[in-house]
Amino acid sequence: MTAVLSLPLFHSLAGKGGAVDTSSSPSFRIEKTIQEAYGAQRIAGIDEAGRGPLAGPVVAAAVILPMDEDFPGIDDSKRLSSAARERFFAAIHARALGVGVGIVGPNEIDTLNIRRAALLAMKKAVAALPHLPDFCLVDGRDEVPVAVPQSPIIKGDQKCLSIAAASIIAKVTRDRIMRAYHEQYPGYGFDRNMGYGTRQHREALKRLGPSPIHRRSFRGVLQP
Repeated sequence: MTAVLSLPLFHSLAGKGGAVDTSSSPSFRIEKTIQEAYGAQRIAGIDEAGRGPLAGPVVAAAVILPMDEDFPGIDDSKRLSSAARERFFAAIHARALGVGVGIVGPNEIDTLNIRRAALLAMKKAVAALPHLPDFCLVDGRDEVPVAVPQSPIIKGDQKCLSIAAASIIAKVTRDRIMRAYHEQYPGYGFDRNMGYGTRQHREALKRLGPSPIHRRSFRGVLQP
């Protein structure tokens, strides 16, 4: 059974009215609070990439960082350039205590729905870690179906370094997958749109129809 802890002390990280202060950078503040309060040593940040696209997999990552080291510049992957994400991707792999990746493809997404598929990818990412974490910090509202104490954190990739690192691993991994798919299915511009529903992508769907990696349960795929 999943152990989920309610951690109301983290409400102080939100600004007035509950809005998150997006001018600040992620830190180990939450991780160290967990460490001090519960004695957890291996704390994994978990995030995913690819909920919204019309094509390709959803990819999740779980990352355990050494909290006695500095990681300047690591941030929510959406705030970073592609070049910066690639640079941090290599640095995280080199310095992390553990990195796990989980991938769920478009057929499973169509079968499960995207929310359940994303949680399955997160579960796979935790299972791929070299050591089971003592605690998981999960980006978003949902708990991951793993038997590890955890806390979902809304916009966690903007607050927790571990989650921000996971967001980078997930995003870069998925982008590389989509660039590889572009070589197989060049008509859709996957190397640029990464499967998202851009105007160019939707026009390609009208001309070509869906590819084998399109999510047929998503609006705009079978009837673009």
